[in-house]
Amino acid sequence: MNIKTEPRLSAPWKPHPHLFQIHTWAWLDALSKSAGRKLQLRDVPDSEWDQIQALGFDFVYLMGIWQRSPAGRHIFRTDAAAFRVFDQALPGWTIHSVIGSPFSIQDYVPDTRIGDWEQLDAVREKLHARGMRLILDFVPNHTGPDHVWIDSHPEYFLQGTEADFQQAPSTFHLIDNQDAEPRFIARGRDPYFAPWADTAQLDYANPATRSALIETLRSISKHCDGLRCDMAMLVLNDIFTKTWTHLLHGRSVPPGEFWPDAIAALPPDFLWMAEVYWDMEWQLQQLGFNYTYDKRLYDRLEHAVPQEIRAHLCADSAYQSRMARFLENHDEPRSAKTFGRARLPGLIAMLSTLPGLRFFHQGQFEGKTVHLPMPLNAATDEPPDLELLRIYQKSLHIAMQPAFHLGEWRLLDVAPDTDASHEQLIAYRWRFEDAYKLVVINLAGDVAQGRIRIAEEIAPAAQYRLLDLLSDAVYWRERGDLISNGLYVRLSAYGAHIFSVSPN
Repeated sequence: MNIKTEPRLSAPWKPHPHLFQIHTWAWLDALSKSAGRKLQLRDVPDSEWDQIQALGFDFVYLMGIWQRSPAGRHIFRTDAAAFRVFDQALPGWTIHSVIGSPFSIQDYVPDTRIGDWEQLDAVREKLHARGMRLILDFVPNHTGPDHVWIDSHPEYFLQGTEADFQQAPSTFHLIDNQDAEPRFIARGRDPYFAPWADTAQLDYANPATRSALIETLRSISKHCDGLRCDMAMLVLNDIFTKTWTHLLHGRSVPPGEFWPDAIAALPPDFLWMAEVYWDMEWQLQQLGFNYTYDKRLYDRLEHAVPQEIRAHLCADSAYQSRMARFLENHDEPRSAKTFGRARLPGLIAMLSTLPGLRFFHQGQFEGKTVHLPMPLNAATDEPPDLELLRIYQKSLHIAMQPAFHLGEWRLLDVAPDTDASHEQLIAYRWRFEDAYKLVVINLAGDVAQGRIRIAEEIAPAAQYRLLDLLSDAVYWRERGDLISNGLYVRLSAYGAHIFSVSPN
């Protein structure tokens, strides 16, 4: 086949961009069900891309387009423990519903269910025509147990001895070939959990493995504008060495890290986003990643008191601008389930206006509560929460304003009024040219009030107009009062303001 590739958009992406993640296989199955016929990427109606563009998205992340491992799929189709998870998410599921994990990859080519290179390039062209870019997956730590390299280049994988295998057989794949010595290929893992049964661990102590992966990246990059790199910290030299010392048998990893070499091999306008945990975000940013997951903020929004969330947002602005903020993704439970419906309006206002990459997930806008297990191709139909959808649409349209992308962000202090409830409030502003946007969120379940000093930051005038972009309510404040007392703000439980402040 003559593979067509499209050039990347010439203009750089705007600061603090918005990304929309799609479960590609499940999405195509849902569209197929509505259409009454099997759809691939080429058949997706243009209206689907138009709707995403209308919400101001800069990136579309098509998760799980690569050829899934049949061996990995078989593991899930015969795993009683997985069946219990499937029962909860999709009552009445069948073996046909189990398609395998998108992160257990047999080959980095589009899965035949989804399409081919030509179809993928056509989708990318449609996104570019709408000012959006295409993001795909890269799984650096492991492959599926039947990846094409298992036969052609077994040396790319971390292997144990027969003694290692006999001591812990569940941590290896036995590659049994009657014409050759058996191989014992380690299953992929992170150091804190049991191995993933449907994976084969790549060997980062072998320079040839690293070179082959960079060639794979070069091939992928011809068809997309960026990559979300799965568990990116696992292939750092120290993490890899600590995790696999028992199988390295004295071998050491190459002196340099993998990521700078990989990033340097691709075009400079290519986007790199790291799934990363364990407070290693800064390290991966220093190695070249444009954006790193902010899982710490997610966890604090779920469990921490407002003071801890504020402390999190006190980090250096340049660092925060490279964080990927989210309320849910394919690894986390649905946000409507995690945070509760009442908390979502304020959190939506916050997610839409914080610095960094703003990461949204398919089904999030409609308030879905069922988390789709990765090996399944569909989730139970749920009626959409139309009011929540309206709140998302409103917040996303507000966030399209230039100030929230081109402006200067600053966290603001909230002073007490008559009680200590001001500690529940988070306030920050965006300032760009003549625009001044003030965001205030009540993170607690009680009414909160406080005072915010903004007079020193806005153009002098006798009076100011404060338009709440969320409610369309208008307030007037005198400059003298703002100077003497600060701006008084009172918010109901989990409420939010996004003010546009202008002189009268």
